Amino acid sequence: MFDFFAFPTTNSWEEDIFQLTTPGIITVAVLMAALIAAAILLRPRTKRTAKTATKQLVFSGAALALAMVTSEFIPTISLPFGGSVTLFSMLFVVLIGYWYGAKAGLLTGFAYGLLQFVIDPKFYSPIQLLVDYPLAFGALGLSGFFSEKKHGLLKGYIAGVLGRYVFAFLSGAVFFAHYAPAQTPLGIITYSLGYNASYIMPEAAATVAILAIPAVKNAFVRIKTLATSCDISN
Repeated sequence: MFDFFAFPTTNSWEEDIFQLTTPGIITVAVLMAALIAAAILLRPRTKRTAKTATKQLVFSGAALALAMVTSEFIPTISLPFGGSVTLFSMLFVVLIGYWYGAKAGLLTGFAYGLLQFVIDPKFYSPIQLLVDYPLAFGALGLSGFFSEKKHGLLKGYIAGVLGRYVFAFLSGAVFFAHYAPAQTPLGIITYSLGYNASYIMPEAAATVAILAIPAVKNAFVRIKTLATSCDISN
């Protein structure tokens, strides 16, 4: 049954990996659509109407598209073993949780992680796939827990990025330990902490600095009002 979704192959380092088949890619695409639909359907009934559902779909789709464009199609600093400093791509995923709450943020983040995976559908094991994609990018949706808090976007962004960093660290320490120069538990932990911080934290620091600017913060507050208002013509 597994062969229906993926087949064994090797990567450029001659490592044994798996790659999705066409049915596997279709299955992942269906799952992404289901997650986005669930993010809308799980919104509280008091805030869910046909207009708000349509607006949530439009704004979430736009945010995911911007995240993908800034992550994959605008030149960035890429690291040799995965990971890159992107043009604020994490912020666009974080915004969905900030707009629509934790459930929507987490589910849409999971969907974005699967979208990232489909761009290059190769993996070492199902657990590695889960940690590196749905869980790591889904963690950006932790921003939803701060959506109604003071300075909610800034706090939510930091929480989401730290969540992604935790999963990236776990993946590096568990699945990619053989890349660590020092093959000791402490060396592996230090290597994974440093490697993943080298591409996540510069982008995070730049984003936090921008979000701290009052004019930028006020602009995002206005965008949230537009994204969550009931009248789609606003």
